[in-house]
Amino acid sequence: MGPEFVQFSLTPILIGIFASVACALPGNFLILRRQALIGDAISHVVLPGIVVAFLVTGVVAAIPMLLGAAAAAVVAVVLIEAVKRLGSIEPGAAMGVVFTTMFAAGVLILEQTDTSDVHLDVQHALMGNLETLVWFRATGWESLLDPAALATVPDELPRMAVVCALLVACTVVFWRWLKIATFDEGFARALGIPASAVGFGLVIAAAVAAVTAFDAVGSIIVIAMFVCPPAAARLMTNRLAHQVWWSVGFATLSAVLGYVFAGYGPLWFGAENAVSAAGMIAAVSGAILGLACLFGPHRSRVGVGRQEAP
Repeated sequence: MGPEFVQFSLTPILIGIFASVACALPGNFLILRRQALIGDAISHVVLPGIVVAFLVTGVVAAIPMLLGAAAAAVVAVVLIEAVKRLGSIEPGAAMGVVFTTMFAAGVLILEQTDTSDVHLDVQHALMGNLETLVWFRATGWESLLDPAALATVPDELPRMAVVCALLVACTVVFWRWLKIATFDEGFARALGIPASAVGFGLVIAAAVAAVTAFDAVGSIIVIAMFVCPPAAARLMTNRLAHQVWWSVGFATLSAVLGYVFAGYGPLWFGAENAVSAAGMIAAVSGAILGLACLFGPHRSRVGVGRQEAP
């Protein structure tokens, strides 16, 4: 791995790893709380919120994007309640209708708006732009110690690294609360733990991860990483701490193998062009989940008994 790897592949792989881990961490608790679709829902709601935020402010920045996503989430909640009450349908169907409709609306707005100068279009919304996040000023591994070269890394890398580190820190600090509230909310409240606030915090963490990762990796990776690594990890162990470590490992493996297979896999089979890195990373995460379903040591216990909390 010479200078070319550092320049063209290192930063996309690191961004993919940070994004995957940031989504997988809250995904573990959402899955155990039987709220896995919240991650998928957030990924759909993020798009129209970000697009409208850009149209209002004219810039693609973290704060307007978060505010836009938050506003879209509020709209989604109001619409879900309206559909449930007016149509007298069950909540899952209402959620499916609202989230897919809002995502489609975001796609339509993108198609009718000139946002190509900031890399915000349908292609980037779905697939991201991992392949373009190269480190042009890097001359080799020594650039990692060169402040001038480090100042030119793609903005997505430090932003994604900070969010990933923040989510890791929050998981460590609130580990006891997360563990108890996930498995027994009544017991958590008896101990004085704000179980409702913990649940709300998980949703906020998932939203922050989704919005931050959206510009770089697109919605496909975000949706896959909220579910696939945690679900595969759940099939490998019945202990929460081990599950979190397994999910981080699966998320990292998916990002690395997916990027390598996207760039070099088609060449190995005689094709001339590479494929989407985001699509391949999601496909690898799905393959890992499939293997865990077939060979995971705890595959027969999922849905039968409860997982151990320690």
